[in-house]
This record gives sequence, C-alpha cells and structure tokens, in this order.
Amino acid sequence: MDVLETTQPPVHNQLEFFIEQARRARPIRTAVVHPVDHNSLTGAIEAAEQGLIEPLLVGPEHKIRAAAEREQIDLSPWRIVATEHSHMAAERACELVRMAEAEALMKGSLGTSELLSAVVNKSHGIRTDRRLSHVFVFDIPNYHKPLVITDAAINVVPDLLAKRDIVQNAVEFCHALGNSLPKVAILAAVEKVKPGMQSTLDAAALCKMADRGQITGAIIDGPLAFDNAISRQAAIDKHIDSPVSGEADILIAPDLEAANMIAKQLIYLADAKSAGIAVGARVPIILTSRAEGTLGRLASCALASHMVLHNATRNA
Repeated sequence: MDVLETTQPPVHNQLEFFIEQARRARPIRTAVVHPVDHNSLTGAIEAAEQGLIEPLLVGPEHKIRAAAEREQIDLSPWRIVATEHSHMAAERACELVRMAEAEALMKGSLGTSELLSAVVNKSHGIRTDRRLSHVFVFDIPNYHKPLVITDAAINVVPDLLAKRDIVQNAVEFCHALGNSLPKVAILAAVEKVKPGMQSTLDAAALCKMADRGQITGAIIDGPLAFDNAISRQAAIDKHIDSPVSGEADILIAPDLEAANMIAKQLIYLADAKSAGIAVGARVPIILTSRAEGTLGRLASCALASHMVLHNATRNA
C-alpha cells in the first residue's frame, strides 16, 4: 500500500514507529547523490534493503563501484546514473526530480552547500516559492511526544519572511506525520514582546500572520521561552495562559545557532534520538550527517517517505 497510517507514535519508540510505518508502504524512488564512501553507500543500501527507498545511485560510476567492492555490496539490483563528478551528480539528481524519476534526494559524500546550491538553482534546480529549511524530529525520554525543532541547519539568521516559510514548512511536515493541527512555539529568551529583542518582535508578528491566514494549519503562540514552551507548570508559574505551553509539537528557534545548540544539547545531554530532513523544495531532501548512526539514517528516510506519500495522496 502507498498511504501511511496516521496514528500517533508510542512514547519513546517514536523514530522506530515512523520507520515501521514507512516499511509497510512502498519504497520511495530516491536519488542518492555521490555515494562514493562507506557511510553514504552503505546507508543508502541499508535503507533500500529495509524497503524504505528505491535508490538511484548518482555519481562517478567507477567510484561508486569501487566503494561497493570495498564494502562487498552487490549493486546489481540498483540503477547507477553515471556523472563525472559530485557537482554534476547534484545537478543530475535535480534533473531526475524534474523528470519525475525521483521522489526524494539523499546526500552522499559531498558538502551540503554543494547539494543545496543545485537544489536552489533558479533555472535548473527544484526550488519552490518557499524558503528551504531543515526539520529535526526528536524522541526525548522525558517529553511525551515527538518534538520538531527548526531550523538548525540551513537558514543562519532568518528574517521575518524566512521565518514564515520555516514555520509553514514545519507545519506541513507535521501534517505528513499524521498531526493535523500541530502546536507551534515561537521561541525567544523571554515571553514578553520587547522592542530591543528582535526575536520577540518576530514572534509576535508570526502569531498575527497566523491570525490573518498567512500561516495556516497550526496553533501558534509566542514569544515563549523554552521552559514555558515545553512545561505547562512553568507557564502556570509565570501566569502564562497558552494552548501551546506544555504541548508544543514544533519549536521555532530565533536563528540557526540557537536551534543547533538546542538540538545537540538534547542529543548529548538528554539522550534524545533524532532524525531530520530538508523541506521546502519540490521533494524532501535527506541530509544525514556523516557521523549519523543507523537509526537516524533509517528514520530520516522514513520521514521523507511520509512526506512523499502524504503529498501524493493530497495531490491525487
């Protein structure tokens, strides 16, 4: 079957739940860009063997085959799309998307900026009218549901319009995971609007944009400090009456540095499990780190699967 179920995941096995859902659906056709080293090639093949993706291996054929020989991987079931180098591989992968031969992209052994520059190319890329952004999904031991944090990887210092796109991208991503009305916390250091703190002004503006229909499909509140975004009791203690406090599904950080530090603190200090993809292009982009473990790689492929199959159903 193609359509993924929309029941909510169990607490603390959330990433495994998304993987299992994706396994039950069909694999998504994924252009794997420049898979010429151990992690990128074995990660793609493992996801294929798990039934999550149908890989199209895009890059220099001799390097791909050499990597497969080193890892004793049989490439005969999979298609190789030969290119001369990594830059051409990124461009060719985008062409496969435009030709409807690929439904997702997966970063291999090349820089994120090199891949994304091909994605956002005005004439040959796969950009949309919305800003590209990154979403992390966290399974945190002491939080009662999946938590999305954005943007920790792409937009360094987003302005108000970029933040509007970041919020809408995250909201539609949650829709694909089965959450039809996610609760969004716009983070700042304080919960009051202060003229000298741009993050609080942006938060207030984003909430009003939601009131006016410029952001749709979510319940949004801010500015909220981190504590009163994730803890209902902290909000009560500060006399904050918010439908988002203690029930946030999405945290919108004021900039990339803040989001990145929150994400890494959760991983290294709170024992959180994570996966993530880039959204806002024509197709989801699997941007796993070279240091990513097996669970994170498979879960990132599963998240992309949810988006592809949700969009296919919605556009049918």
